[in-house]
Amino acid sequence: MKSRRTVLGGLGVGAATLLFEASCGGEKKRVIGVVPKGRAHLFWQSVQAGAILASRETGVEISWNGPASETDFNGQLQIVDSMINRRVDAICLAPIDKKAMVSVVERAAAQKIPVVIFDSAVDTDKFISQIATDNYAAGALAAERMGEILGGKGEVVIVAVQPGAGSTMARESGFEETIAKKFPEIKIADKRFGMADYAKSLSVTENMLTAHPNTNGLFASNESSAAGAAQALRGRTNSKIKMVGFDSSAPLIEDLRKGVIDSLVVQQPFKMGYESVMAAVAHLGGKPVTKINNLEPKLVMASNVDQPEIQALVNPDLKKYLP
Repeated sequence: MKSRRTVLGGLGVGAATLLFEASCGGEKKRVIGVVPKGRAHLFWQSVQAGAILASRETGVEISWNGPASETDFNGQLQIVDSMINRRVDAICLAPIDKKAMVSVVERAAAQKIPVVIFDSAVDTDKFISQIATDNYAAGALAAERMGEILGGKGEVVIVAVQPGAGSTMARESGFEETIAKKFPEIKIADKRFGMADYAKSLSVTENMLTAHPNTNGLFASNESSAAGAAQALRGRTNSKIKMVGFDSSAPLIEDLRKGVIDSLVVQQPFKMGYESVMAAVAHLGGKPVTKINNLEPKLVMASNVDQPEIQALVNPDLKKYLP
């Protein structure tokens, strides 16, 4: 991991001194609950690492807990409810479902527990800040790359994530609408949900490619869908299908280097975790925070994957932060 200045590039709320004031003089250390959609993927581990860096700089305690599955919104509801009942000082939440999580966000707000939303939107404005990738723009970026590598013509399938997930739905909309607007000779032949599961994403990819033998492009809108789709492509002899995926992991980067994947749109999860906790800290200290903080997506290809800026995103030094 590069230095904080290099990786985070002027991060923004400047709340460190505030928190030391709050934690000195024998006062109880503040606790900020951080609730991801899941725990397994590199993306969420990077978010956790960023949150831990913020906690080290400010002296707050992080209570990290998320469901095992990114489809388990009931489990996520229970985790947030428990944090509210414990009276944590603030909650940072990545909502699994933009409608299902409204109730706990509004309950926390009603009980004067500030909520920072990260990664994915929620259908209420009862939060103090939202820190997320500009997901529609990220989907549009993927569409631009797809149009370029297909020469503006072809047939594409989409391995989507799950209904109700605000972040991935926005990516998929950005991709579909940009293709329709800028590349009218590219047809989106099919779109199926992998339900944030590797095996399911593999299965739906194979089914779509069998049903649409003229497919020459594939878009997968998160880490699990990209991993399943890449596995399906590896299993097809002499496949000429161009794949644009989303997020990164060591296997996905290996597939990128080998040409199984043309490109990956990646986010800034470390910065997302850091900024989320810092926004909560600033608010607790009476400082203003930005309501909507959009983070820029990056397009990773074999030609730029070894650049230091990209390596900081796709190969973070998590050992410095995670137990």
